[in-house]
Amino acid sequence: MNVRDAYRLWSASYDADPNPILALERRVISERMGSVTGQCLLDIGTGTGYWLAYARARGAHAFGIDLSEEMLSEAAKKDRLRGCLIRANMNRLPVRQAVADIAICSMAIGYIADIRNLFRELARVSQSVIVSDLHPGAAEAGWQRGFETTDGRFQLEHFIHTAAQLDEAASASGFHSDWRSVAYLGELEREVFVRAGRENSFAAACRVPALLATCWIRS
Repeated sequence: MNVRDAYRLWSASYDADPNPILALERRVISERMGSVTGQCLLDIGTGTGYWLAYARARGAHAFGIDLSEEMLSEAAKKDRLRGCLIRANMNRLPVRQAVADIAICSMAIGYIADIRNLFRELARVSQSVIVSDLHPGAAEAGWQRGFETTDGRFQLEHFIHTAAQLDEAASASGFHSDWRSVAYLGELEREVFVRAGRENSFAAACRVPALLATCWIRS
């Protein structure tokens, strides 16, 4: 299913659905991001606004950008997020050059086949960028991006980008690597499996690299 149609269906239940990859991603990045107080942060592909809310609650001047009207509508229901949401394509960011200290692109880069233009845009608007997505090893193990509704299960169209491909696109746009995390699911994510009724698959899932997250800084 294409991304726009998928998030139109998924938006209403997105925050409530148990998602161990998102739980892992939020744990890993919050441990590495550092203080954002007083900084300008762009949440690219903000969805329902998790990282936007996280940053604003910690004193950042933060704005969220997403193409899905339905996901932005869900984000706008949250405290302090209305008025800082922008509907736009992440490949054509409607913000001025060098506006941000940090940009975060959380679990969204896999929806783009050609990532070079995105990195050029990220370099244009921000001094540093954090990008996370499903690890290629998880895709090789058969993991897929998807969700369930009363109408059935839906798989999202998704492109896998290796660490080398990400680094190449980032370097071509003037970034150099600051840190990288290859993360595995752990005991802190077990409860998410329990809520999803999938505890019997937890042990096997923990043996697969689940998340690739990287921070680059503009040279």
